[in-house]
Amino acid sequence: MVYADTSLLFSLVLHDANTAAVVAYLKGHPTALAFTPWQRCELRNAIRLSVWRGNCDAALAKRTLENITADVATGNLIEKSLVWPDVLHIADELGEKHTTVLGVRTLDLLHVAAAISLGAKKFLTCDSRQLALAKAAGLRADKI
Repeated sequence: MVYADTSLLFSLVLHDANTAAVVAYLKGHPTALAFTPWQRCELRNAIRLSVWRGNCDAALAKRTLENITADVATGNLIEKSLVWPDVLHIADELGEKHTTVLGVRTLDLLHVAAAISLGAKKFLTCDSRQLALAKAAGLRADKI
């Protein structure tokens, strides 16, 4: 299973500076991506926030949200559940070991902890600090 953080998922579903690289990477490495309720919430809200920021109009946002549902239905995104007490415990341990050195944020900790708790074989991100954390935590990881 491959875990992609929300920065990568956002670039996949709505055009931004990383979209071309993300699409090219996934074409070269076709795989279904894990998709948790937390990622769904964060991704959907990021799309709505794009409307508020003026980076996306409401009609495009609506189509993008519908496309996410379609990606789940077709199996491009595989729904996975998280056991939050486990994720939070792992995140706290990661923070204790790595935050003072890497400067990672709580959401970075949670994404890497979620990937670990799901037994992800690979972690994908567009964020340098998150990449450093994933590698420090022992995950195979790529920054796109």
